[in-house]
Amino acid sequence: MTAPRKKTPETLRSARWFAKDDLRGFGHRSRAMQMGYGPEDWAGRPIIGILNTWSDINQCHAHFKQRVEDVKRGILQAGGFPIELPAISLSEPMVKPTTMLYRNLLAIEAEELIRSHPVDGAVLMGGCDKTTPGLVMGALSAGLPFIFVPAGPMLRGNWKGQTLGSGSDSWKYWDERRAGNISDAQWRELEGGIARSYGHCMTMGTASTMTAIAEAMGLTLPGASSIPAPDANHIRMCSASGRRAVEMVWEDLLPTQVLTAPAVRNAIRVAMATGCSTNAIIHVVAMARRAGVPCGLGDFDAASREVPVLANIRPSGDKYLMEDFYYAGGLRALMANLGDLLDRDCLTVSGQTLGETLAEAEVYDDDVIRPLSNPVYHSGALAVLRGNLAPGGCVIKPSACDQRYLSHTGPALVFDSYPEMKAAVDDPDLDVTADTVLVLRNAGPQGGPGMPEWGMLPIPTKLVKQGVRDMVRISDARMSGTSYGACVLHVAPESFIGGPLALVRTGDMIRIDVEARSIDMLVDDDELARRKAAWTAPAPRYERGYGWMFARHIRQADEGCDFDYLETGFGAPVAEPDIF
Repeated sequence: MTAPRKKTPETLRSARWFAKDDLRGFGHRSRAMQMGYGPEDWAGRPIIGILNTWSDINQCHAHFKQRVEDVKRGILQAGGFPIELPAISLSEPMVKPTTMLYRNLLAIEAEELIRSHPVDGAVLMGGCDKTTPGLVMGALSAGLPFIFVPAGPMLRGNWKGQTLGSGSDSWKYWDERRAGNISDAQWRELEGGIARSYGHCMTMGTASTMTAIAEAMGLTLPGASSIPAPDANHIRMCSASGRRAVEMVWEDLLPTQVLTAPAVRNAIRVAMATGCSTNAIIHVVAMARRAGVPCGLGDFDAASREVPVLANIRPSGDKYLMEDFYYAGGLRALMANLGDLLDRDCLTVSGQTLGETLAEAEVYDDDVIRPLSNPVYHSGALAVLRGNLAPGGCVIKPSACDQRYLSHTGPALVFDSYPEMKAAVDDPDLDVTADTVLVLRNAGPQGGPGMPEWGMLPIPTKLVKQGVRDMVRISDARMSGTSYGACVLHVAPESFIGGPLALVRTGDMIRIDVEARSIDMLVDDDELARRKAAWTAPAPRYERGYGWMFARHIRQADEGCDFDYLETGFGAPVAEPDIF
């Protein structure tokens, strides 16, 4: 049922551009007519900006060139006027040194595209890891009605009849190749079989995690995040999203009505139940704060103690992928299984409450989507650790690592850069055992720069050949959501700015206890004080350009890595642009 209209043609935002009988209005109309449009296209119609992150080199969004036409079709069907506004694409594997360096740039672009153009609402087209949070952060700050269209996961990979999961099996088979168990020819076959269609990673990596979070926040149509990219239902979802964007403008359904504190809590709990990417913490903290909702590491750790992992999807699960998840009922079915753990009164962009959208949700395969009584993992996917090594906190994914490392003490082997570490792990004489704790520093927001996904440090070749496939690794970096292992990530504050990770020395004993949520280097306070006094700051990574600006304004990992001046509390809201 469509809600009553609150807007009239005269009160549409775009009317400021097109409805006035003055010289500037003449200019706007005449330039639109220059492109072949006429008053029949815009007069009295909501103008919907479509922020499209397609590019020739973004594999996750290869279908967006066509899907944007499906969104436009829906907008036209509902009586709106679509305009496509291209935005930076952020292909996760292609952009260097890391897409995280540019997430906030996308957020800036999204906010200013929406604010500066004659649009009444927006459709956000994203999916590849950083595009979801980047687009949502910018649209939240812009404040106009918007709906998110997720790219959808790719099809399952396949090699010699074996199902392959993007990312997760890359690491797995790379270790086998390093151990001498995979030939060059087999490796080339794997390259051609692991990613067989457009769409984002079909494991529960960062892309699937963040689109699921967007849906749990109420920012997509019900069920949208689970639809595989090549499925015909994805086409229909795109046009339905276009139609709904027009209705949202008439209803004046604003982001502040959807992304509330209860919606953020729902999203965190759903993330835990999916076996989410560790990157979820950074992105959700940033997204929530853009909506004016306080959010921090403690919110995730509290949820992890309450919510078990229900999605038997790799890498937390041991068998299934996102295509299986969709056939089993998708995210709506998982959320239905969470029962009273979710606040079902939260409003969604559909105009219905979350509870109303879940009314007929069903699980069709209870091994893929487990009930609360038979979870994949009994506590949440993530845990937040604190101690003298990470006073601001750090993150581990207990559901995707060897359980014997959840309580571990071992000697540190420290590397100051990724090239140093990469060279060392292939040294057959490296002094290392399975009990060693590998430490990589200078890989955080400023040190990386941009906090690259280096946190799943490779197991030293010497140990791989002995059959070792996991060990404790600590860094101020992130890791791919498709990764796995006993990797302690996001150490805050980062070493590059003098955080305690900068003080660790090879041979220091490090103790982690996930149950106690603690991480410490077993070095006395006086010795740490001496090391701190002797520490000198490294040279800046950038002396000009975007990177220079990034380094001066980036928050630490525990604060969401937003720019300080973009957070909602930094200053007064930005006014509508003047039109003179």
